[in-house]
Amino acid sequence: MTYYDEIAQGYEELHYDEQIHKLKLISESLDISHINTILDVGCGSGISTRYWEGLLGAECRRVGIDPSEKLIDIAKEKDSNAKYFVGCAEELPFNDSSFELVLSVTAIHNFSNFSKGLDEIKRVGTEKFVLTVLRKSANIEEIKELILAKFKIKKIIMEDKDIIFLI
Repeated sequence: MTYYDEIAQGYEELHYDEQIHKLKLISESLDISHINTILDVGCGSGISTRYWEGLLGAECRRVGIDPSEKLIDIAKEKDSNAKYFVGCAEELPFNDSSFELVLSVTAIHNFSNFSKGLDEIKRVGTEKFVLTVLRKSANIEEIKELILAKFKIKKIIMEDKDIIFLI
């Protein structure tokens, strides 16, 4: 059982407000008016996956993936309009160029292989990427260097707890 399986029942109580704050910053800084497909990597209980439906409507195809089976169960219970999968960033089970927006909100520091996870995110995306990284992560410098090397950054937002990369 993973840490996130253990805290699954209280996950939204712990993280909801913080995640919504970051998502508002992101949505205010990103033109998403034409986005029809979204992948949320490390989606947890689906907070960010659900958020985009409110902005883009039910016709937007939203997909979330997370390694925690219990968090995915919660996401499925809360949001029947999106598709949720148990899986990891390093082996995304999607075709190349499948999503117009790929985001990973405060999850990259949990990847088992940062470089491979970022390569997979890039592989399945076509247009826009949003990556937020926990500033207190022990691996923050390595993760930042990888993001800067692999993606063309349009904007960086220095949020209280995260660095937000808009790509």
